[in-house]
Amino acid sequence: MEKYDLIIIGAGPAGLTAAIYAARYKLNTLVIGELPGGMAGEASEIYNYPAYKKISGVDLIKNMTEQVKELGAEIKLGEVLDIRKEKEFTVITSKEKYSAKKIIIATGTERKRMNLEREEELKGKGINYCATCDAALYKNKVVGIVGGGDTALSAAVLLSKFAIKVYIIYRRDKFFRAEPSWVKEIEKNKKIIPMFNSNVTKLIGEKKLEEIEISEKGKKSNLKIDGLFFEIGFTPGTKLAEKLKVKMDERYIDVDKNHKTSVQGVFAAGDVTNNPLKQIITACAEGAIAANSAYNELRG
Repeated sequence: MEKYDLIIIGAGPAGLTAAIYAARYKLNTLVIGELPGGMAGEASEIYNYPAYKKISGVDLIKNMTEQVKELGAEIKLGEVLDIRKEKEFTVITSKEKYSAKKIIIATGTERKRMNLEREEELKGKGINYCATCDAALYKNKVVGIVGGGDTALSAAVLLSKFAIKVYIIYRRDKFFRAEPSWVKEIEKNKKIIPMFNSNVTKLIGEKKLEEIEISEKGKKSNLKIDGLFFEIGFTPGTKLAEKLKVKMDERYIDVDKNHKTSVQGVFAAGDVTNNPLKQIITACAEGAIAANSAYNELRG
């Protein structure tokens, strides 16, 4: 079993930044993540990360990953199934076991499902959760997006570059939660049609999605559509933290100012924590703090 000073679970901005700091502290460091970049890697365009007026999520994560590797930290892709705490921590993946003196949980968030009938069955057959990944599949087609926040509106703008028509299906009467800049983008884009006070109530199609049933102020109607993207928010990835019996703050991991959790030797950073602002730049800051705290404990 390979031994490390620090294992970071999650390869998004928080985990990668933690790895950069840990490697600079000369800690023997391993990053394990299912998806390089996490949710940030799916962003088509990022406008609020310092030093870049605009950069894609793929490019930003590529830069971070290269920096981590150049500094000597390891990155392995895979799912962590369990963490066991004895004298040290045993991290169990689907392939191997690893030992670590300290752990940073940076598992981020997962996209929420609507749990509609046939949603899972039609996944990849018209039902989608990542506009950055799948937008190009809908060239000259009609698509819909469920949601009304920044993620939904940015996805609509991206999809409009490929699709002939993009419906935004939103349960409220205006875009309350979105940044004004994204709302302006939507308003000036003739391909994008907001449908307020509306909910998707049924998915229709045999081998693939063909139509959706929409309830608008209680009145139901069908809309022919080739693809539907769900952008309705996120659920924190806290399964491993819960197995370690880490204290939670509602749905998120409770951390102190040093990003320590209630379990000795376990730290957390990024969108999985109870810090209120969920942004790439804040995730990076949290990763740096968590790595610094782990280093200070190891140094004694």
